This record gives sequence, structure tokens and C-alpha cells, in this order.
Amino acid sequence: MANDGTTAATGDGTATGSGDTARSLELLWGGGERPSRGPKPGLTLDRIVTAAVAVADAEGLSAVSMRRLSTELGTGTMSLYRYVPGKAELLDLMLDRVLGEPLPAPREEAAEAAGTDTAGSGAPDWRAAVDTMARSYLDNLRRHPWLLKINQARTVLGPSALRGLELALGGLRGMGLRDPELIGVIITVNSFVEGLARTQADAAEAVRQTGLSDEEFWDRQRPYLERAMLSGAYPMMATMAEDTFSADFDHFEFGLRRLIAGFEALVRERAEAGTTA
Repeated sequence: MANDGTTAATGDGTATGSGDTARSLELLWGGGERPSRGPKPGLTLDRIVTAAVAVADAEGLSAVSMRRLSTELGTGTMSLYRYVPGKAELLDLMLDRVLGEPLPAPREEAAEAAGTDTAGSGAPDWRAAVDTMARSYLDNLRRHPWLLKINQARTVLGPSALRGLELALGGLRGMGLRDPELIGVIITVNSFVEGLARTQADAAEAVRQTGLSDEEFWDRQRPYLERAMLSGAYPMMATMAEDTFSADFDHFEFGLRRLIAGFEALVRERAEAGTTA
């Protein structure tokens, strides 16, 4: 398997953990920065990763290449290889960079929105932590939409990603759940957010690819759908309210509130049974 990223990824170039894992770990944990001697002393691994993230944010992951980065950084392509073996390892570094973006402070209204009052408890409210986690991840995916195209099944974990996980776990500790269950909470929240973000990204991509707005797309189908509803073959669909598929309905808020309510039921069940972590 090549270490330059040419065969390290799947067909759409989205795999991680597929390059030289040992080299990626050295770079992530501070053991891989090249010596100061050599060409272009001003070039650093941090600058390379920053430039790669900026290109991916603006033009997508497919636009990231060592040749493109050399142009962005004003250096020769071969100079980049003195810092990072190839695109596969660079992707590991990019992923660690954006996954480690710090969580903002919990919103003041988060606990109220979750239907809880923790005044005087002296402990961080886990409901606000879940709320913050979900909103932060959604914002992250909107800032870096290329994250949705990455296979993160075997992510090479660096200090930034671990710091983000540490912050998330710290906010959830008050749930009193077992450690595997706390990880399950994070996976559940992230999966919900990723699904919603992917739907939104796919819808935006469809507009770009077809040149049709959502309204124009559905208007073309309207005559056929109206006849289908009048046929009697779809009684449930035919009796749904006119605003059923309205863009005004906030599916994120609805889903997040339901997730928190479900977690509350589990926490309450454990507390009543005296079963804690």
C-alpha cells in the first residue's frame, strides 16, 4: 500500500487510518516534525495542515493534494514530503485538527430547554452538555462538510481528538452511567447529528448539481403526487396535514429534545434502582 495516499483510500478517497499509521501517530503526538535544517525553514507541519483544512473547507476533499498545497504555501511539492509522507497521513492530521476544535460553553438556556433545573447542584448539568455536544458537532460539520465523506471507522486518534472526547465525557459524568454507556451516549448523539447534517448537505449538493431549487423539484412532481393521493392507494399519506413537510419544522430541535428525554428516562431508572457507574 502506498504511503502517498494514492491507494490508501477507498474509491472516493475518504478512508482514514489507511496510510502509515506509525508515521501518523508520530506526527500527531509530536515525534514527527522534521529537523529545522533544509529548504523553506518557514514551512511547518502546522501550516501544512492548516492549509489543507482551508482547501477542503472551500473546495472539498478532492481538491486537497500535495501539489495544490505546495502552490498555496509557495513551496516545492517535494518540500512537503519532508513533513508528511502523503495525503493519507495528512488526512489523519486534518481529522484530528477539526475533531479537536473546542466545545463552546454550554448555552444558558440549554438546561431550561431540556426541562430541568439544576440550580445549586454545584455539578455540570449533563443535559446542557448533550445539548452543547449536538450543536457543536452540527456547527463543526457545517464548517467542515468534507467530514461527512470520511470513513472514521478506524480513526488514528491524536491529542486534539482525545481532548475533545475528554471534554465531552466530563460533561456527561453526572449521568451516573457506566463508561460503555457514556460512549454510547456520544455515539447516539453524533449519529443523529451526522444523519441530519448529511441530509442537509445532500440537499444542497442536489441543488448545485441539477440547478433546480427544492421548490422547482417538487413542483415537477406535484401533478403525479396529487393523482397518487386521489387514487386511494395511499390513505395515510393522503390525510396528512398540508404543513407535514414544511421547511419551518425544526427536525434538529425535535430530535435533540427526544434524545435528551430518552436519556433522562434511563438516568431516572438507574437512580431509582440504585444502579450507578
